[in-house]
Amino acid sequence: MLKDFFLGFVKTHILYHASRGPIYGVEMLEELGRHGYRLSPGTLYPTLHRLEREGYLSVQKRVVGGKVRKYYIITEQGMVVLNEAKKKIAELVNEVLLDK
Repeated sequence: MLKDFFLGFVKTHILYHASRGPIYGVEMLEELGRHGYRLSPGTLYPTLHRLEREGYLSVQKRVVGGKVRKYYIITEQGMVVLNEAKKKIAELVNEVLLDK
């Protein structure tokens, strides 16, 4: 249950970082780890693929060190969702943490 609860936060982190520039899986595992999320690749990669399937991310493949790496980029639809999530996060913070 807790995993499902925090998956929404993880998706928001992914969209946010993708809005700042292309991201890739290992980079996101490390970034999410800095925020206390302990995800396995078996959780992260299906999440990235689902965000791509749903049209929130697009993929560019690049060769890095002789291997193909998938870089994820936020789409226009992803930006719409991220901006809406930001509004909801601000509302939640105000209500829960600031007691407004």
